[in-house]
Amino acid sequence: MIIERAYAHVGAYDAGEWPWSVPCVRALLDGGLRFTAPVTFVVGENGSGKSTLVEALAEGFGLDPWGGSHEWRYASPRAKSVLGEHIRFDAAPRGRRMLASWSARQGFFLRAETALDALGREGLAPDERSHGEGFLAAFRDKFLRPGLYVMDEPEAALSFSSCLELLGHIDQLTRAGAQVVCATHSPLLTALPGADVVEVGDHGIRRTAWQDLALVDHWRRYLADPTAYLRHVLG
Repeated sequence: MIIERAYAHVGAYDAGEWPWSVPCVRALLDGGLRFTAPVTFVVGENGSGKSTLVEALAEGFGLDPWGGSHEWRYASPRAKSVLGEHIRFDAAPRGRRMLASWSARQGFFLRAETALDALGREGLAPDERSHGEGFLAAFRDKFLRPGLYVMDEPEAALSFSSCLELLGHIDQLTRAGAQVVCATHSPLLTALPGADVVEVGDHGIRRTAWQDLALVDHWRRYLADPTAYLRHVLG
């Protein structure tokens, strides 16, 4: 692992103002987020703050909030978020050199909505392949060395079989000494053996088991009986 804990210290803030109004952000201010496994999945409903959280972690490590590898830091005109400015880390033994030296850091931030731009800057020719194939090219060509790899809903462009391929890449990457933090809605990804699953919501941040996740329960129920859900949304 590269980092053992992420935290943020802010002298004074308005709890009614974004991002401090987001429960998982306040939990980060109160006690931080500890990482207990090489892979951490962050799950939660839309608006729960999971993307805000993983973006800030990427920024704190020096990755461009627009996406891309550490070599392309701040290629976009977008400044760091107010939370990203305050993120700090406690290093794991393997990550001490990286956190002590900017040039020693390795990693990648892949976010679904800006992936095409980031993949283009990385020389992966996203216009010459499908969106999903572009994602897989990043996994094959850029997710290679020990470092911190942050992803925001990578399953958005991936089929079922491609998600399984992603899990294989994540497993190989962590065996080589890397660490992965991934925000996701996917019950397939979160089933990775040995992964830590963190659920964010009105409660703030809490660890939970895969089988106890609300998203797993909903998918299980939906696949067993789609009409039980569809009758509430279809005219």
